[in-house]
Amino acid sequence: MKKHLLLFAFSALALTSCEDDDIQGYEMDMLKGEWKTVKTEVISGADNTTVLQTDTSTGCAAKNTTEFRTDYYASFTGYSGVGADCTPQKSEGTYTYDNETKELVTKYINDNDRKYKVVILSNTELKMMEMFDNIDTNGDMIIDFRYITYKR
Repeated sequence: MKKHLLLFAFSALALTSCEDDDIQGYEMDMLKGEWKTVKTEVISGADNTTVLQTDTSTGCAAKNTTEFRTDYYASFTGYSGVGADCTPQKSEGTYTYDNETKELVTKYINDNDRKYKVVILSNTELKMMEMFDNIDTNGDMIIDFRYITYKR
């Protein structure tokens, strides 16, 4: 009986000691790949639910993509132009991700660090709140937040 109890205790310790690494790896695996920008919203900072402004990607901007790899490489390809005449511009860099705080920070070449809070992360949807350059959009003296939604 003591051997079984001891075996159980060591097994429980081994499983719990790897839990954070497993979650980080699982979320990194879901994050990897190419994401299309589908929508940008400005949400009221007063209640964090009221949508003040919504922009759905159309035209060339509907082709914008962000890529994350498990080796912490990140890239953003933005398209500009009119009609079918879309010109891509690619930015490359790195990112960090903390699965406990859900903070993702991108650092593209010749750009500042950009911090985001991951709100939704699934195999098909990624929604992040920008933690930089936010302003009071509706004049209530409370900073409002911009959310970006991506789909695969």
